[in-house]
Amino acid sequence: MQTAQQVTLVGTEPLFAPVKIGAIELANRIVMAPMTRNRADADGMPNDLMVEHYAARAEAGLIVAEGTWPSVTGQAYCRQPGIETPEQVAAWRKVTDAVHAKGGKIVLQVMHAGRIGSRKIKPQGVETVAPSALQASGEVYTDAAGMQPYDSPRALTTEEVEAVIAEHRQAAVNAIEAGFDGVELHCTSGYLPMQFLCTGTNQRTDRFGGSLENRVRFASECLQAMSDAIGADRVGFRINPGNTYNDTSDEDSAASHAALLREASRIGVAFVHIMRAPVAEIDAFALAREHFKGSLILNDSFQPETAAAAIQDGQGEAVSFARHFIANPDLVSRIRNGLGLARFDRKTIYTPGPAGYTDYPKAAE
Repeated sequence: MQTAQQVTLVGTEPLFAPVKIGAIELANRIVMAPMTRNRADADGMPNDLMVEHYAARAEAGLIVAEGTWPSVTGQAYCRQPGIETPEQVAAWRKVTDAVHAKGGKIVLQVMHAGRIGSRKIKPQGVETVAPSALQASGEVYTDAAGMQPYDSPRALTTEEVEAVIAEHRQAAVNAIEAGFDGVELHCTSGYLPMQFLCTGTNQRTDRFGGSLENRVRFASECLQAMSDAIGADRVGFRINPGNTYNDTSDEDSAASHAALLREASRIGVAFVHIMRAPVAEIDAFALAREHFKGSLILNDSFQPETAAAAIQDGQGEAVSFARHFIANPDLVSRIRNGLGLARFDRKTIYTPGPAGYTDYPKAAE
């Protein structure tokens, strides 16, 4: 007769098979999803608190570090890290060294927020830019003045769009210099690549707007530039078909994302980090499997057993967890040993300091 723990172990076994995603070899298929936690210094510098946080979770087969701006123009939130300056690169190196010292792998999510942001967050004189001069509805928290409406953005010129693509290339180069094993381009949640992709936020008439081919171009050229710089086998991207977060809308989200998936597949990037669609009419995982030939990292609302079943069924090569990794730095060990999972405190997700960030105990503690 099997014990309850043995049943759990059998039920999660597929999560512990090693897998190679592009050039990155994962010891298991449990991925830590990128999570904005607002713990960097005010100037975008990663710090010792972040070193401790990521190192504690190095058992993950892969960590996708939080959304990080390639240039300060793309900053969305207070205490959000950057990968623009030599000092930021050196500070991130402490994080990656700590993760690698424990046998982990880590990639950086590159995130340009576009129109999502506030002049109360960015340094004085730094503009908020977007594909089109359309202000997003909603507000963002600022340390300087509390909740503030999103800025009214200025539309980028064609030459400026090309310069932003070059910033993404440099961000990938900087990430490798900082010791990351690769990069992930953030193409969802209403940030810049999604602003170009969606019909509701892109009213351009140049080669980056209008037709579906043109609306996909910004994200695909970023992926191409990053791949040219560091190798496509170290590049991935994250999407969420059907997502309307941060006031985005699209006439046919499935078709737009299918086109992006095909372009990414043509470029040969290593993986797509695909979130479950928030609308019933789109099967995001099936869409990705149909149009993309690389590896799939599945995300959103998985429990260990359902994640293992998805791997077993061939829906994806790995599964990422976000909320479970907040309160369970030893998530991999807990799943392996059939232990219960701690719950996180919502009140400390974005607050500065160690509370709710580095003070969650491991099960053995």
